[in-house]
Formats: sequence, C-alpha cells, structure tokens
Amino acid sequence: MIDFHKRIWFRAAAIGILAAAVMVGCGKKEEPKPAPVAEVPKPEPLKIAFAYVGPVGDGGWTFAHDNARKAIEAEFGDKVKTSFIENVSESADAERNFRDMVSQGNKLIFGTTFGYMEPMLKVAADSKDVKFEHATGYKQAENMRTYDSRTYEGAYMAGVIAGKMTKTNTLGVVASIPIPEVVRNINSFTLGAQSVNPKIKTKVVWVNEWFNPPKETEAATSLINSGADILFQNTDSAAVLKTAEAKGKRAFGWDSDMTAYGPKAHLASSVINWAPYYIKATREALEGKWTGGAAVWWGVKEGAIDIVSIADDVPADTKAKVDEVKAGLKDGSFVIWKGPLMDNAGKTLLKKDEVADDKFLGGLNTYVKGVEGKVPGSDKK
Repeated sequence: MIDFHKRIWFRAAAIGILAAAVMVGCGKKEEPKPAPVAEVPKPEPLKIAFAYVGPVGDGGWTFAHDNARKAIEAEFGDKVKTSFIENVSESADAERNFRDMVSQGNKLIFGTTFGYMEPMLKVAADSKDVKFEHATGYKQAENMRTYDSRTYEGAYMAGVIAGKMTKTNTLGVVASIPIPEVVRNINSFTLGAQSVNPKIKTKVVWVNEWFNPPKETEAATSLINSGADILFQNTDSAAVLKTAEAKGKRAFGWDSDMTAYGPKAHLASSVINWAPYYIKATREALEGKWTGGAAVWWGVKEGAIDIVSIADDVPADTKAKVDEVKAGLKDGSFVIWKGPLMDNAGKTLLKKDEVADDKFLGGLNTYVKGVEGKVPGSDKK
C-alpha cells in the first residue's frame, strides 16, 4: 500500500511541476522580430546629351569634345549616363535634335558649335527644367550658359614655331567660317609668327564649313601653290596636315593631337582640353549648384589650351620661347593682344601699351597687318 501511495504522490508531483512549467512558458513574452530594413532606392543617373557638328572620328574638334564626354563618365561613373548625336548640322536640324534630347529625359545638354546658339535658345525657352550649355556662343538665358576656350592662345604659340621654321616667310591658313573666333585665331597665329620673324605674311583660304575634308584639301593645295610652306587651320579634320605631308610641306594639328595623320609634316598640335569644364558643369548639376545666364572663357591658365608634340627638328631656342609664352599666359605676365597694333589697312587697332579686353576680342572682324585680303562679309580692306 505504501508503495502504491508513493507512486501516486510522485505522479502528482510530476504533473504539478509540468503544469507549472507550462504556465511559466505561457506567461513569457515573445521577443518581437526586428522590422525589415527598407532598401533606399538608388538615385537615377543624370542624363547628359551632346550634339556634335562633325563625326567623333574627325581627329580634331569633335574628337576633343568626345574625349571630354568620356572623362565625365570616368569621373562620375554610374551617377551619370551620357549620349551623343554626331553630324548635327547648324540648321533647323539642330533644334529638332535638341528637342529630341529633352524628350528622352536628358537634363544637361551640351551644344558644341557656334551655329547651335539660336536653336538652343528656342528649345531652352520651352524646357525650363533642363540645363543647356552652348560652346563658343555669346547669348545666355536663365537655363542656358556659354563656354569657350581661348584657342587663340594655342594659335599664337603655333605661330611662334611657324615664324622660325618657314623658309618662304609665307604662311597659309585654311579657315572655316568668318566669325570673330576664327578671325582671332588667324590674327593670333600671324602675331605669334611675327614676334620672331617680322617678314611674315599670311594667306587665307575660306572653306565656309567646319568639317569638309575635300574642301580643306583643296584649300591647302591652293595655299601651297601660292607659296605657303607652313599651313595652319581652323577646320575640324586632319586634311590640311595630310595635304602638307603629301606635298612635302609642314603643318599643325588643331584641337587634338594630329601627329599620327602626318608625322613628317607635323610641327606641333594646338589642343583643347574640354574635360575640366565639362566635369565642373556636371558636378554643379549633380550637386544642385548649376546656374544659367553665365559665360566662361578658359585658356592656358585653366588647363584648357596647350601646344603638344612639338617636332624634334624645331630648334631648342624656339621651344624655349614657346615655353616662355606658355608660362606667361598661365601666370598672366604675358598678353598676346597688346598695342601698338595695326590692321592690314593701316588703321590702329590698339594704341601703345593698350591691352585688348574680351569685348574687343569677341568682336574682331578685320585682319592684323601681315594678313592678306579681307574678312568675308566685312567692308574693311
């Protein structure tokens, strides 16, 4: 009986302990699970579009702009998405392309030639949420600004080399379109040459296009036939340098390093580096600091202009002179456009010690002394 009662007691105790455990377990609060962390959506990349007047493979102007576009991608990675359209003519076609760029969601648009100014202004007026950048122009708007490079500085340095290397004292320039930018470059090239050789004369042939290799070739041939032994250009292809190579003359690259197109003829290349400005403009757009209605004009000082790949046969003293000019342009101690300076009709352009301001340089429509002929569309002789 005792064993029986003990068994009953032990069983009851075990049931009590189990029940108590169950009660304790039921009374314990369950720890809440942490809420899932919501993923922050990745910002959409800034869409940037470029309109090019020529092909990206022109070896010159458009090639330089496209290199800068690639520099934007390298700098900002997946924060940006760039695209371009090449061979956009300076006509109603430009407006159509700008509107198409807007419709595709681009919020920063670069137009890379002078003739895009009016079409871009029209599209900017209808697209206030888009930022527009126009190269080499002079009109701005609330959401449109202009940028340019002081190409005349590179032209002057090329002229220093040409003035020392010519044997005929006759230089030739293949010119594109008669706007102040191009006239300024022709004059600066001539002034650079005259700074080391006062006997210099410059002949000019206009092709009235930025990019037309056959016309550029024809113009270069004409200049060589008229006595020019060194050629300069303000056109976008390498045709002038190629022609000089074929004819046994010398020439310069323009906008980009063109050495490879005529290694025997090549004296140096005056190049533009658009990357510093393009990166600056893109960063401002990304950070909400971009403002319209402004204009910038960068040169040697800002790293936008340089002269590179000077030929081995250029004398050491000439290279030293170029370096001196470059250093002076960089620190502001040297000024290209300083009087006394006359035009080729004997009229005073700048008085003694007078320094040209940007307004003067932006409105040039006459040749300096030493350049033959007159600027097309100008009544000055």
